[in-house]
Amino acid sequence: MSTTGRRALVTGASSGIGAATVRRLTADGWRVVAAARRRERLEALAAETGAEPYALDVTDDDAVAGLAEHLAATGGLDAVINNAGGALGLDKVEDGDVDGWRWMYEVNVLGTLRVTKATLPLLREAGAARGVADVVNLTSTAALGAYEGGAGYTAAKHGEHMLSQTLRWEIAGEPVRVIEIAPGAVATEEFSLVRFDGDAEKAARVYAGYTPLTAEDVADTVAWTVSRPDHVNIDQVTIRPRAQAHNSKIVRDAGV
Repeated sequence: MSTTGRRALVTGASSGIGAATVRRLTADGWRVVAAARRRERLEALAAETGAEPYALDVTDDDAVAGLAEHLAATGGLDAVINNAGGALGLDKVEDGDVDGWRWMYEVNVLGTLRVTKATLPLLREAGAARGVADVVNLTSTAALGAYEGGAGYTAAKHGEHMLSQTLRWEIAGEPVRVIEIAPGAVATEEFSLVRFDGDAEKAARVYAGYTPLTAEDVADTVAWTVSRPDHVNIDQVTIRPRAQAHNSKIVRDAGV
């Protein structure tokens, strides 16, 4: 399927996987709307890639509605890449930070819900006119299995996983694909720093002794899924470093 000239929205685009996805899709010929809270980062990314920067907080109903209106007025939409999300802490359940859990659910699950609801009418229009449109949700291997200290994040990502699967069933037969990409350990500049409240040493230890995924690895997977022939739906992709067999099993210092 040719992607040249198609338009994609990428949320959480100011860093990490989101920024890498913007770079990859623009290189592949997509017109990309790069959305995130930090406008200055988006503008730098736009200068580099030609993407359109759009300041957005996915937890704000009015802001998401405004985005949908903007997209409708400026050419519609062929794909939404729901990448905005994040993790906070590694608290045991008995020590769970309720505010942190609430934030993870709000961003990872309800943020994806808001953006998907707002853009689905545009995607249906594009699919009907051009053959197919795409909803791509970036979840995590945390959506698929528990690990100690991860209950808040795994609960949120499992919620996003179930949202994805349910939407796939609900709109089956329509010209809109629903794709879930579940990465394992990805070394980006901010994910673990945010999780550990800016503790750079603690964040670095997550990736010590093995080769983790890069943001570009995940962006490459996004680009592949949305470039499949119109009749092909990649329901779910799990992508991990070779050294990571499970969320809690990573082989370190083994040359990988």
